[in-house]
Amino acid sequence: MPTVEVSDLAYGDFLLDVREDDEWQAGHAEGALHIPISDFVARYGELTEAAPQDGKVHVICRSGGRSAQVAMYLVQQGIDAVNVDGGMQVWAAAGRPVVNAEGQSGFVL
Repeated sequence: MPTVEVSDLAYGDFLLDVREDDEWQAGHAEGALHIPISDFVARYGELTEAAPQDGKVHVICRSGGRSAQVAMYLVQQGIDAVNVDGGMQVWAAAGRPVVNAEGQSGFVL
């Protein structure tokens, strides 16, 4: 499974958050695309429309388990996808910004 560290991500890298709605609303990385894993197959087209055609899709969840499943699925579909190791927990611990649904300071649920 292709994996990257939070520290390897640059500002503007395409980030797909697959956590559920309550987790997203509490806090997420600003600019990330949100498609919950529970809706992922039905909403797959949203990803293919939003993802950069020649870029990498960085998949993130709370700790890395759900995002690993989605990243593996995307790789099987021919998409250049990687799992973000440690997920939003590591993202927040590294001091990366976390915003809530209103754009204010958020937290990882």
